[in-house]
Amino acid sequence: MDELTPLACEKIFFDEDTARGACAYSRAISVLNPIADAMHVVQGPLECATCATYAWNARGSISSQPMLHGKQDKIFFDNLGLSIQVMRELAAACKPQAIFFYSTCMTETMGCNVSEVCESAAKDLRIPVIPVGSMGFPAEMGYEAACNALLRLIGSRSYKPISPYSVNILGDYNIAGDLWPIRSYLEELGIEVISTITGDSRVAEIQRAHCADLNLVQCSSSIGSLARRFEEEYGIPYRNVSFLGIEETSSALRTAAEFFENPGIIEESERMIARETKRICRKIEHYRAKFAGKRAAICLNGASKAASLIRASNELGIEVVIVGIRDGNWVDRQRIRNYIGRDAVDANKLNPGDLGELLSKENVDLIIPGAEDQPVIRKLNIPICDICHNRTSTFEGFDGMVNFAREIDIAINNRIEKPPARKKKTRGRPPCMAQKRGRSKPAKK
Repeated sequence: MDELTPLACEKIFFDEDTARGACAYSRAISVLNPIADAMHVVQGPLECATCATYAWNARGSISSQPMLHGKQDKIFFDNLGLSIQVMRELAAACKPQAIFFYSTCMTETMGCNVSEVCESAAKDLRIPVIPVGSMGFPAEMGYEAACNALLRLIGSRSYKPISPYSVNILGDYNIAGDLWPIRSYLEELGIEVISTITGDSRVAEIQRAHCADLNLVQCSSSIGSLARRFEEEYGIPYRNVSFLGIEETSSALRTAAEFFENPGIIEESERMIARETKRICRKIEHYRAKFAGKRAAICLNGASKAASLIRASNELGIEVVIVGIRDGNWVDRQRIRNYIGRDAVDANKLNPGDLGELLSKENVDLIIPGAEDQPVIRKLNIPICDICHNRTSTFEGFDGMVNFAREIDIAINNRIEKPPARKKKTRGRPPCMAQKRGRSKPAKK
């Protein structure tokens, strides 16, 4: 790879990037909340409940089994002395396999000893009670806190893989069921999926994740730290992959197959890719005709996902002309630059007026925004394709590409124009009918 050169947007760091709709706590809980049989207890003020409401209810992570989070674990309190009692009552009511105990900025200010509380509760409840040090404004600190919490679980359960070829899938949160077709592809190739972290995951699966041969990492921004720690502590290598789009899905399957150096798996992966590509290309051909000449803007947190979306959009005949990214390393940004042939525009640093002017200048027909940017972007009256946490369509895998094309088609070609603005009403009380007809006002009695 060519020497990496920082882009202009790399010059902006935490000092200007803290007020971006997220904090360490919100990022930590967004990573951990898809674990279906774990509960989440938060030590902090009630104002933090808004972050948890988003994480639990709006993220869109689904599970193949009933999930505990979002039911009885929305507990917020200011007195650390109540912690063990609260966790005892939750454990008795819901039977969780683990409890994540989150500290917030208020916890740090009060000087609470969260680790001591978790250690005491674990002995009392006989389940893992894991402290999550998620205080602070920089959101990236929350990802690190979540990875550290997961490491406390990993390696605590022995397991002998069924297949001689096994992987973990890291950084997929099973939004709308994205993870399930990926798992089926790998299992069809004879590759066992030991654990998925954290979409559709269970505590026991995470505890045995150290038994896998390879980690496939999708979201390097949120889970990249865990992948590196896996390699350092357990000798498990990792590969950054994506299953968004035909080319990215094909590349990811080839990466997994080639790692094991088994001719049978490699041949089967090529047959699968050829079969699925032929089938899906027939389904999306008419969408390509509709999208000819269309221009798009992508404004997301993760640079890795943005790079995949650029490639998937190009496969549909859509030119991406604006990319706004917040998270991600130089490698991810280099991928973006290679895909679009220009430096990424950090559109998230623009105010709504400047952003609207930029979109108008570039004649953008479609925006793919992040969840935090949607309230502002929706005011611009430009079609939106929702790629984020609250969508209901699977976008990953081969069939996910068809869903992606369908959603874009709905956004662009079934657009409802904004109604004309109403005329402002004059101030004051409207005249009565008698006045309109030229009648005199009734005499006062």
